Amino acid sequence: MAHLTVRSGYKKLEERLNLFPQGAPPSESLYKILAVLFHENEANLVSQLPIRPFTVKKAASIWKKSEAEAQKILNDLASRALLLDIVQGEEQQYVLPPPMAGFFEFAFMRSRGDLDQKLLSELFHQYINVEEDFIKDLFLGSETRLGRVFVQEAVLTNDNALHILDYERASYIIKSATTIAVGLCYCRHKMEHLGKNCSAPMSNCMTFGNTASSLIKHGHARAISPSEGLALLQEAYEHNLVQCGENVREEVSFLCNCCGCCCEGLIAVRKFGMLQPIHTTNYLPKINEKECNGCGRCAKVCPIEAIQMTSQSLDERKKAKIDESICLGCAVCIRCCPTKCLILKERPQRIITPVNSVHRIVLSAIERGKLQNLIFDNQALQSHRSMAAILSVILQLPPMKQLMASKELRSRYLERLLSKS
Repeated sequence: MAHLTVRSGYKKLEERLNLFPQGAPPSESLYKILAVLFHENEANLVSQLPIRPFTVKKAASIWKKSEAEAQKILNDLASRALLLDIVQGEEQQYVLPPPMAGFFEFAFMRSRGDLDQKLLSELFHQYINVEEDFIKDLFLGSETRLGRVFVQEAVLTNDNALHILDYERASYIIKSATTIAVGLCYCRHKMEHLGKNCSAPMSNCMTFGNTASSLIKHGHARAISPSEGLALLQEAYEHNLVQCGENVREEVSFLCNCCGCCCEGLIAVRKFGMLQPIHTTNYLPKINEKECNGCGRCAKVCPIEAIQMTSQSLDERKKAKIDESICLGCAVCIRCCPTKCLILKERPQRIITPVNSVHRIVLSAIERGKLQNLIFDNQALQSHRSMAAILSVILQLPPMKQLMASKELRSRYLERLLSKS
């Protein structure tokens, strides 16, 4: 592939992606990925699109094309899962999703003949697993995390059940969703093309709501009922997979069933575990050492290697020891313990979860210094550019000097501001 010049359409698209709170650090590997997914003229057009959802009329105005021409381009991009076409009220809108969870994964939600998925797998591996800048930015770039873990519900006792909230249950997310779609697991599908996938089920990556509707419409995922979704969840439990979903309380957009060997998120936890790249559950497993027989099954099934078998002396039988600083609280170990010496206890301090996607994105934007990009999405006017520059400076001041130092104040104020803009 020819070297991609700094002002190519792909460079412009990279710059557009990085206006969003969760972006994609530039590298030659990224430009090659974008070149597989987008024609260069498409990349140039997409680079001009707003961050927030927009209409055909808006795109046509930006591109200086007729609405019919814009509609054709937008529909083609949506058909390839590079844009999502969504319905807001009675209005058809489009939005460019972030790379993750977004169009990177969508490229692998089914087997496709229009993409070189093997080449794309190799490029993703280089960009994500070798270079690491993207994965660090994705999971560690802000205090507000993209994803969170769900506890395995089968281990909940009557006492636990009194304290767990609805949004902490994967089953509730599935049962309350308006639309559910299932597709291939991006991580295991990618690893399959590299010859490194495990034997865990692959057709169990779920999306919900508008995202699901768009993927179903264009054949990238299959519509399923809540009962089939719950059956897939049970299958995932039986294969010791960890449930990771969007880090929000309402209108969760995705729920993945993750293995420790293929999942990008769980691999990140093993690398950067003490930094907690994925929000944990509000629970921790506790060991009754007197009952532990040292079988080691819990250590074998732990997806992030948070359990080690240790002993105080050579003569003493090894016992399970949990590293609570990195434990996800998924409870896979409890489910698999043959002696039932592991129990689930609440963490001393509860994890705070954003209300919805808007709340999560706004908080992440503040923490990454990108709030001005959300507020002044259409920066065509000089006045907007000036205001954006001023706000950018404010956000770089020390916390004590910022008006929005209080997270509660800034999240409520800015969420209201965005909803009215």
